[in-house]
Amino acid sequence: MDKELTKQFDGLLEKYTELLIGEVSDELTEKVKMWALYTHIAKSMPPLAKHWNVTYPDAKNEMRTIIHEIKALNEKHRENANQK
Repeated sequence: MDKELTKQFDGLLEKYTELLIGEVSDELTEKVKMWALYTHIAKSMPPLAKHWNVTYPDAKNEMRTIIHEIKALNEKHRENANQK
């Protein structure tokens, strides 16, 4: 894969993270990437997501935690933006 494309895509993901939750770190960017991909898989291939959830129940719980964290950070970011 083209290194330049990877670099540019990483920049896109970083900016998406910033716009979505109002802050950026490597950890948050990785969580947003996992959240976005998991959400897409769950919507486009529900049986695959269900199979994964059953096969890896601990990972499913961790993913739920990430989903709730991203949602809470997004809501907080939107509230702060509306107060300005």
